[in-house]
Amino acid sequence: MHFRAPALVCATHAHGETAVIARLLTADHGLVAAYVAGGRGRQLRPVLIPGNAVDADLRSKTESQLPFARVELLQSRGPWLTEPLPAAAIAWVTALTASALPERHPYPALYEALSALIEAVCMAPSARGWALALLSYEVLLLRELGYGVPVQRPDPSDWAAILDAFDRIGRELARYPLADRRRDVMAARDLLRERLKRIEG
Repeated sequence: MHFRAPALVCATHAHGETAVIARLLTADHGLVAAYVAGGRGRQLRPVLIPGNAVDADLRSKTESQLPFARVELLQSRGPWLTEPLPAAAIAWVTALTASALPERHPYPALYEALSALIEAVCMAPSARGWALALLSYEVLLLRELGYGVPVQRPDPSDWAAILDAFDRIGRELARYPLADRRRDVMAARDLLRERLKRIEG
């Protein structure tokens, strides 16, 4: 296996002394786990922040082998990690994506939607500018995985209705794609929910 493609960093896990296993979402190859040598070092650690857009070059001798990856930064989300709401939103949607999607199944619509959502989170002046996009991404992810969720789109001006939809979709996520691992992953969503609640209606 060998391909090079733009990717979104969704998660990283330490491996050995300096390497990481990165979970990268691509349009044509889906979610791919790859070994990144030196991923915890000074040069690559800021590149492998969840939410970052990277150019990924992945190689493996066989389809079943964990590929090795070289990554170059295309767009950093680092500046928003100091902002509580954007940081919580990016942490949640990347953790959801890394945990819920099966590996190496292409979901081009999810890749495009996640790219647009993260961009909206970083560019909008407040959560009101991206909250509905986040809910739409969650519903799209559920539907792409085969879980039909009848959720009515709330009025963009009705913050209470948006929070109510957020809670209802959260229950569906915990019940279906995150049923086996909701404790760890849903904690990121709970933190985001607490921060969204502080916004006045």
